[in-house]
Amino acid sequence: MSYQSLQRAYGVWAPIYDRAVAGFSAPARAANIASIPADAEKILVIGAGTGLDFPYLSTSTLNVALDFNSAMLARARPRAEHEHLLQADAERLPLADGGFDAVLMHLILAVVPHPSLALAEASRVLRPGGTLLIFDKFLRPEQKAPLRRLLAPLSATLATRTDLVFEDLLGPHPELQLQTDQPAALGGWFRRIHLQKRG
Repeated sequence: MSYQSLQRAYGVWAPIYDRAVAGFSAPARAANIASIPADAEKILVIGAGTGLDFPYLSTSTLNVALDFNSAMLARARPRAEHEHLLQADAERLPLADGGFDAVLMHLILAVVPHPSLALAEASRVLRPGGTLLIFDKFLRPEQKAPLRRLLAPLSATLATRTDLVFEDLLGPHPELQLQTDQPAALGGWFRRIHLQKRG
């Protein structure tokens, strides 16, 4: 799906997004954010959406949150008491290398047109030794999951994909070390993944 199509799709999704995802995603969001190291000072939220992560972020850190869609950011703005909002493309971040201690990617890799580019950008802006926290729906290598694969073409029209294999994305990034990989929702369809960038 192109970014133009995503802009249209999330313009439609924005008013109902919270009702669709807030409930089931809240525990994973809270758990991921709670695992950010205590000494982290600069946090980046890629794919901030309507700001569902914001209540869990520390008020003592510098929090930058970005999304490509203006309708989603408009709904995030009232929640952004301590967050600096930025409209930007996850595949082309307008940010310097190594500028953040922790990066959050919640429900974004299965949405963007080129998830490999989005992951590469997240790694680029993360400092050596920094933490990358992901929450999304993934298949595991060689997992058959016929229904999820069958649904993939349909789900793409709804601005997401159901057949993304995280390990395929991680393979080209030896600088990212897997720390934990835990089932997070819907019987393990969604996973919480904790990565650390080699120092």
